[in-house]
Amino acid sequence: MTGRAGQAPHPETGGPAADAGADPARAAALATDAILRDTLHGTRRGVVVDSPPGAGKSTLVVRAARELAAAGRPLMVVAQTNAQVDDLVLRLAEKDPDLPVGRLHSSDADPYDPALDALENVRKSSRAADLAGLDVVVSTAAKWAHVQGVEPWGHAIVDEAYQMRSDALLAVAGLFERALFVGDPGQLDPFSVVGAEQWAGLSYDPSASAVSTLLAHNPDLPQHRLPVSWRLPASAAPLVSGAFYPYTPFRSGTGPGDRTLSFATASDGSGTDRVLDEAAESGWGLLELPARRTPRTDPEAVRAVALVVRRLLDRGCAATSERAEGPVPVTADRVAVGTAHRDQAAAVRAALAELGVRGVAVDTANRLQGREFDVTVVLHPLSGRPDATAFHLETGRLCVLASRHRHACVVVCRAGVAELLDDHPSTEPVQLGVTVKFPDGWEANHAVLAHLAEHRVPG
Repeated sequence: MTGRAGQAPHPETGGPAADAGADPARAAALATDAILRDTLHGTRRGVVVDSPPGAGKSTLVVRAARELAAAGRPLMVVAQTNAQVDDLVLRLAEKDPDLPVGRLHSSDADPYDPALDALENVRKSSRAADLAGLDVVVSTAAKWAHVQGVEPWGHAIVDEAYQMRSDALLAVAGLFERALFVGDPGQLDPFSVVGAEQWAGLSYDPSASAVSTLLAHNPDLPQHRLPVSWRLPASAAPLVSGAFYPYTPFRSGTGPGDRTLSFATASDGSGTDRVLDEAAESGWGLLELPARRTPRTDPEAVRAVALVVRRLLDRGCAATSERAEGPVPVTADRVAVGTAHRDQAAAVRAALAELGVRGVAVDTANRLQGREFDVTVVLHPLSGRPDATAFHLETGRLCVLASRHRHACVVVCRAGVAELLDDHPSTEPVQLGVTVKFPDGWEANHAVLAHLAEHRVPG
């Protein structure tokens, strides 16, 4: 058996980080030290780091970049989107205002976050030659692919490496000599607009993730994992770890009772309020609507999602955690709604607007990747469907939707999904040379549904 990205279990799974006892901070520190040691002093051309949701991946990237720069090793950083690039530049400037950083951008209008203009240590340009000599230069993989005629960097950091296709890695591989690859293997696979069946099973499959292809050709590269999620509470980490990361398990950085949700207003007895109380108590809530085949933008389910958000805000939800001494109000900007499709997200936004709710993040799993909220409300990808397609069974989609929250997650779903799964077993063709992903979407969905059944409230 192999992991979700197609590689065998990591050697470090039983290493020093796993022996750090009950102290999650010590386990995380040991893992980080080992990663930085291999990055700065190792002899291999690459180092791979798996990071579960909220494990401090961006913190690791920023720290590694600063330490490489401090050691006199100029560095290029590769991210997958402009938003990720700008976020890393802002984080670097916050941690080290004196560190010279280059932001390599496109020639489009508004190519970067205007907030970068206020940073004196950040130089922006659409030409790599203008940024030569800076300690750190950050850009997207798409922009780096067009860079030519420059001296290769000694080091690179590839952020969100599991979202990067292998052909994109090949396009930039000539720009650096050694690299640190950091990413979350449980997230959605790299996106491709064309079919890739003709390459399935080949070690040079251009649609495979950069990490999968890298390890297929370099199986002896050092592989590490971050063992602690600082985002997911103690109520969520065991489920997410077991369902989506069976070969790279992790734990929560907090214990039971370290985080709580409370309401200023008592329940009115409705299903909406009762599922909110259940989520506040246990970290999970399933608002189950009657079984029915529906359009994708199921009006009843969409309204149920919007009402959960409206009541959450109306009842004066407050969160207690290690980040503050007392309860902190859960405002609209700390709440998110996740869906599988863009038209579902649009329908939820319209329903929220009708209820007078503004400021809540409503988007698909693809766009919520990497983001963090106090409370999330999820419209289950299989709710009301007549079938279970490969898209809706994608393991990474459910993983993203179930792992954005710091306190609680409420799932809205029509009854009958377990039966739907049993009526539609996986029929994906078996292809020689393709490593089986474990767990597959069918199994992961069953694991999550079984857990949610313990927190079910009729809608």
